[in-house]
Amino acid sequence: MSRLVAPHGGKGLVICKLEGAALEAELKKAAGLKKIEISSQVKGDLIMLGIGGFSPLNGFMTKADWKGVCADFLLADGTFWPVPVMLDAGKEDAAGINVGDEIALERKGEIFATMKIAEKFEMTEDEKKWECEKVYKGQGEESADDKFWSIAMKDHPGVQMVMARKEFCLAGPVKVLSEGEFPEKFKGVYLTPTETRAIFDEKGWANVASMQLRNPMHRSHEHLCKIALDVCDGVLIHSLIGNLKPGDIPADVRIECIDTLIKGFFVPQHVVNGGYPLDMRYAGPREGLLHATFRQNYGVNRMIIGRDHAGVGDFYTLFEAQEIFDTIPMPSEPGKALVCEPLKIDWTFYCKKCDGMASMRTCPHGKDDRVILSGTKLRHALSNNEEVVDHFGREEVLVILRKYYASLTEKVEVKLQSHAEGSKM
Repeated sequence: MSRLVAPHGGKGLVICKLEGAALEAELKKAAGLKKIEISSQVKGDLIMLGIGGFSPLNGFMTKADWKGVCADFLLADGTFWPVPVMLDAGKEDAAGINVGDEIALERKGEIFATMKIAEKFEMTEDEKKWECEKVYKGQGEESADDKFWSIAMKDHPGVQMVMARKEFCLAGPVKVLSEGEFPEKFKGVYLTPTETRAIFDEKGWANVASMQLRNPMHRSHEHLCKIALDVCDGVLIHSLIGNLKPGDIPADVRIECIDTLIKGFFVPQHVVNGGYPLDMRYAGPREGLLHATFRQNYGVNRMIIGRDHAGVGDFYTLFEAQEIFDTIPMPSEPGKALVCEPLKIDWTFYCKKCDGMASMRTCPHGKDDRVILSGTKLRHALSNNEEVVDHFGREEVLVILRKYYASLTEKVEVKLQSHAEGSKM
């Protein structure tokens, strides 16, 4: 019997992907249905619905769900959920769709799902702005009341994605027909919740931590994982393999870096290198909660939350993604509360005087003795062909990253925010 944490929502893994004869029959039916072109973000959300990663969701949110999630972190039925999962449609498409209809959802010629319409509702510009203020507006410098909108529309990719949504939203259950390119392109790394749970059970793990990555692992990431390994049975290093913003490093390069680190600097049997198919939302604290919520479905009960988790620019304060876990609602009904807990770890760095990795809680020395580590700072140095400071990353990983940056034909500017430069230390 599995000793792993139960999936979120109290319904087990809600898997919406069809298999075998049911899949073949639905694909045939989908060919004759009205088709809606979906965004890259919706594609990733669909695949997560398909594999049970978004349990207990079985489709896209109603307006009541959307409002409850934005305002109170709760679906309409009282289940905790931190970030809206929406399907948008333009006026022309929406005009020909009624409640009860079935439609097909496609991207670039591939049908990913069918959907039965339970609700169709308009999403006004003011409602989108309200969502952004509830979900994306943090406590950082760039989220100040007099700055947020002027800066966010230029520099916050999550806000830009919400405001770019089409005029209508469609809600209802889905039948997922494809996992896209992920099973083949990231074979052995792309793992479903069913697969990770089987791996953890086989290893005899009960207490599992997860490390969220959208950057290559530097020494701080490595240190966080090793702290977790001291108190847990194992760690899932879980990389986002969907779309990122310009300037971020692609998934295949990051995965090669992680593999190199695991082989050279970890005890491999205590670590799993996995990937999941979402696009990054850059929602800071709210996204930290989303990471914990769907990691629970993967069998994880401890989510590593470090400095500026899922942040962008200076929109969020350094440990806002840790603090939000202390303020979320705790539904009393069995299964509806978030069970995956944060593993809160202070700002970590290499200290020359300590001669090793340390944190603000363990190191008594000053800023001049510390090598400040961040993914943004690493990308900035590599993209500008600058020397990477000693102890920032493992040389075996830097070789891979230098090769990647040398192959680029077009340079993407990487902006350094105050968090990355350590100005708040």
